[in-house]
Amino acid sequence: MSTLELVLAILVFAIALGTIFISLRSFLERGYLVNNAYIWSSKDERENMNKSPYYRQTAIVFGLLGLVFVVLGVSITLQSYRLELLEIPLLAATIVYAIVSSKQIEMKRNS
Repeated sequence: MSTLELVLAILVFAIALGTIFISLRSFLERGYLVNNAYIWSSKDERENMNKSPYYRQTAIVFGLLGLVFVVLGVSITLQSYRLELLEIPLLAATIVYAIVSSKQIEMKRNS
């Protein structure tokens, strides 16, 4: 393993830890809500909105992204680039979950 690969693996694992940390904090409903619905809403809407579904959505998305970065870091460390193919279904699941859960939250909010 070259120095560049080592530095890259450390960076990728640090990003994985950061995303998993955000995920855990979101499951606990603590800290800043990193969700577009919250970020783009007005101050009045933020005060009146039920933040629990948005925290849960954020936690799951960041958890899945953390797994993507763990897989990437392991593939760099083991120099087995076939492992990177595992990222495809993880990223697809993340995108599908984000879209479906956003629609479900919106439907529940409007009903």
